[in-house]
Amino acid sequence: MFVNVLFIMADQLRWDHLSCAGHPYLQTPNLDALAARGVRFSQAYVNSGVCGPSRMSYYTGRYPISHGATWNRVPLSIGEVTLGEMIRAHAASQGDAASGPDLWLAGKTHVMPDWDGLKRLGIEGTCELGHLLQRGGFREIDRHDGHHETGDAQGYGAWLRAQGYGSANPWGDYVISAIDETGQVVSGWNMRNVHLPARVQEPHSETAYMTDQAIDFMRRQGSRPWVLHLSYVKPHWPYMAPAPYHALYRAEHCLPTVKRASELEGAHPVVAAYRQHEESQTFSRDDVVRHVRPVYQGLIKQLDDHLGRLFNEMVGLGRLDDTLVIFCADHGDFLGDHWLGEKELFYDTVQRVPFIVSDPRATADATRGQVDERFVECVDVVPTILETLGIPVPGQRVEGRSLLPLLRGETPVWRDFVYSELDYSFKAARLALGRSPQQSRAFSLRSATHRYVNWLDLPEQLWDLRTDPDQFEDLGTDATSQAQRQGLRETLLDFMARRKHRTTMSDEAVERSTNRHKAGAVFYGQW
Repeated sequence: MFVNVLFIMADQLRWDHLSCAGHPYLQTPNLDALAARGVRFSQAYVNSGVCGPSRMSYYTGRYPISHGATWNRVPLSIGEVTLGEMIRAHAASQGDAASGPDLWLAGKTHVMPDWDGLKRLGIEGTCELGHLLQRGGFREIDRHDGHHETGDAQGYGAWLRAQGYGSANPWGDYVISAIDETGQVVSGWNMRNVHLPARVQEPHSETAYMTDQAIDFMRRQGSRPWVLHLSYVKPHWPYMAPAPYHALYRAEHCLPTVKRASELEGAHPVVAAYRQHEESQTFSRDDVVRHVRPVYQGLIKQLDDHLGRLFNEMVGLGRLDDTLVIFCADHGDFLGDHWLGEKELFYDTVQRVPFIVSDPRATADATRGQVDERFVECVDVVPTILETLGIPVPGQRVEGRSLLPLLRGETPVWRDFVYSELDYSFKAARLALGRSPQQSRAFSLRSATHRYVNWLDLPEQLWDLRTDPDQFEDLGTDATSQAQRQGLRETLLDFMARRKHRTTMSDEAVERSTNRHKAGAVFYGQW
């Protein structure tokens, strides 16, 4: 049977904020049920702790150092092939371009168009190819990145106006705004206001709207095959929740902040510079953490409730039994841990994410309900989806590995570390340190026992996770860790030397062309 694919992503969702992952107060029964139907990968990590590069790795199956979109404002090169293109190319090769599956989007992608590349090749944005290349290969049901008003004549903003939210900017004026105690409209951009209910009614909120889009899409598709990326913008900031989710939790229902005063002493220069950012200065205050974290949890509870609504609809449509479901996040959120706000740096708080895969086929029955502790990376999503659809994985390009063998209970030789990187060129930290953009990169390996970070010509970082799982004591300049750091540095060099940069020719084509010069009438070296 054909298996549809539902690829769900939440933005800035911490791995430890699900009840199936052990949160003592935040109940997520619908994601727990998904985990019971599939496998929860408890050691899943992103390849960058930033929205854009992380998502481009999810969409290409390639590490940021390979796809080149190293931060949020960096376009994805039109030379990169995304999941949607792979699906459509295979359908066309099978003569099934009209009726075969396609990749659809409801929500956020953070794809930045490569305008220079399109111009260089003379590709107009109005043609179908240009339209898809601008959008990372997605056919958009409705794209909403959740950072600002879209301004579209159609889409979420226009829909809000049709519901009676009379504003040129209903997202800013209603979705992320509230009425304070004095009757004034205040913005959720100011975190002091997030204890208030958003002005938007809950059924009209971002999470509810995108769930509606997914449900309507599935109804329209009927029995036609599909692949849907349902990408929620929450619980990403602005941390503004509609009633009743704004008030479901109190500070005592939140996890304790993971930080120590000793972390501030002799801190790595880049980390110290990040702690001077406004978001870190704000989140270093206990009163801010106690004010914001309850609403962050309310947004997650809202997400789980709407996923329950979606899954119930899929049951009614008969889709839950023929759809592979992947649930994940693009990174976590510090929320004051380690005296930091936002994301980016190399702590498990940000780099580790929730990751659940539910395969309805009998071949996955052996692992149903299990927790798998093997390392998973976001680059694994593309090959997993391709194998599910019966599409050959372009091995010269894709750097991840299909997770289907793990779902089938197989025990292949597997990776023993995960990789992540950071480009902090766009951050105030770079300016504070007086570094050029080319100097402002970092590369990290995380094994079962250690986290290692190479900051180019700045000091290394190292944590021994066996004795320091919360990453309080940085051993990057400790003389006793020199041998350990050298070994990890060599492992990193080997890893980076094996990246896939020859992407224009498949390995099979190389094998067919090997030692074939004489067939091409080239006879060098003969006597």
